[in-house]
Amino acid sequence: MPESMSKTHIAAEDRHSIFYEELRATLQANGVQLVSNPMDAGAVMYIHVDDTGQRVLSVSARNVPREYEVHYTVQFSVETTERVIVEPQVLTLTRDYTYDETQVLGKAREEEILRRAIADDLVRLILRRLSSI
Repeated sequence: MPESMSKTHIAAEDRHSIFYEELRATLQANGVQLVSNPMDAGAVMYIHVDDTGQRVLSVSARNVPREYEVHYTVQFSVETTERVIVEPQVLTLTRDYTYDETQVLGKAREEEILRRAIADDLVRLILRRLSSI
């Protein structure tokens, strides 16, 4: 990770999303000091898009959903006071899961777990990108 990111500010509209929470935790675990004021930061990471959702992939003969796709999209960029380190980039990841109407509570939990796993994968992709700079 670039030295300029040792003190970083994350600029995001949604500070309660799964992705934002994963990003904060991972940056801190990697020794990055997160600051609340962008003027105190060596770098600012902008989260332009933080969007998640699902769509039906297949239905049964009775028109009941059988398979869903969970997707997560983020767009981010990173700037220091001198230059843009990372131009705006869009990352999208998806996962499929089957749906059983007799296990609604378990499937809702599975969807939440998938969303967290996708957010974690997105954070790892971003950190890999930053470490190559």
